Amino acid sequence: MRRFKLAVTLLLAAGTALAQRQRFTINTETPEGQLLQQIGEQEDPVQKLGLLEKFVAQYPQHEAIPWVWAHMVRVAAKANQFDKALEAGEKALALDPEDLETAHEALKAAEAKKDPATLIAWAGKVSAAARKVAATPKPKEEDEVEDWKTAVDFAEQLDVYTEYTLYALALQIPDPKQRIALIEALEAQNPESQYLPQIANLRFVAYLQAGQAEKAVAFAEKVIEKDQSNEDMLLAVADSYRRGKKDPEKVLAWCAKALELAATKPKPEGVTDDVWEKRRQQISGRAHFVAGMTHAARNNWVEADKELRAALPGIADDATMNAEALFYLGLANFRLGEKDCEPGRILDAVNFTKQAAAVKGPYQAPARQNLKAFQAKCVLR
Repeated sequence: MRRFKLAVTLLLAAGTALAQRQRFTINTETPEGQLLQQIGEQEDPVQKLGLLEKFVAQYPQHEAIPWVWAHMVRVAAKANQFDKALEAGEKALALDPEDLETAHEALKAAEAKKDPATLIAWAGKVSAAARKVAATPKPKEEDEVEDWKTAVDFAEQLDVYTEYTLYALALQIPDPKQRIALIEALEAQNPESQYLPQIANLRFVAYLQAGQAEKAVAFAEKVIEKDQSNEDMLLAVADSYRRGKKDPEKVLAWCAKALELAATKPKPEGVTDDVWEKRRQQISGRAHFVAGMTHAARNNWVEADKELRAALPGIADDATMNAEALFYLGLANFRLGEKDCEPGRILDAVNFTKQAAAVKGPYQAPARQNLKAFQAKCVLR
């Protein structure tokens, strides 16, 4: 007859099942029995921890050792000695890998430590143990079925909780590389986790903050296949496609969607009208810019001129993007003016190009060269 470990409810297990699972006799006439009695009577967590450590040092082969290690996890964590709690957790689970109550307590100690590497390791360890218990086949003996159901239910909930711990710390941790590690560990543990969609934008931003632009774009590309509600991701992928000269029709569609979101998304709570309006203008500016540059690459100068003019107010704070837009506005208007013999277009070409030539950066030198050519065509030099 198989013996199942029980826990009453996830996150609320307080050790009541532990004594039932790890039965042993305390003989108070022996030194070890007297020490166990002291442990049970001691209320101060630091002193109790000292007694528990004394017991494992003096009586490492005693039948109570599994209980002592498991109990030490709780006591050390209560004393804020999280490394000791985790060390005890390792010992306890080595003796009883299916002791999910103790695994849960060790996971909480890893959470409290707030060290991403430690939490990642323990979340994976506890998840594996929980899944093993959850996969236990239903017993044939009728009197064991209820215990089996309780054990499996707790295991399934604990597995989900391991995902939550990674998600929660990812929200709190400020370092983008550590945040990425937590989120990627969550994905590796369960690619279908309910928490992954909730931190999709956080993950995208973390990639950008960590200088992992290629990962950011690759991730955004996967997201927008199913969900086109994030304008930043739409524009990141659109700009990547634009630079790689891939599928211009998709680029234009994504830009149009970003413009729609900028116009229709409600203002988030706590954001002032001025801040939200500036945000909308910046998104619109980037969308018009990417669309305009896509048209320019196809020599569609009418649409390039239209989109890039619309982009200028929203990209004024980005000197490089602004210079690029001005450069191509100059080129677009020159091509249109030259084709249709429109002096006004040529004059616009000269004015836009002058502005581009005034901005230090990669477009300054070519803008100065173009300016000479445009002025040679213009009677208004």
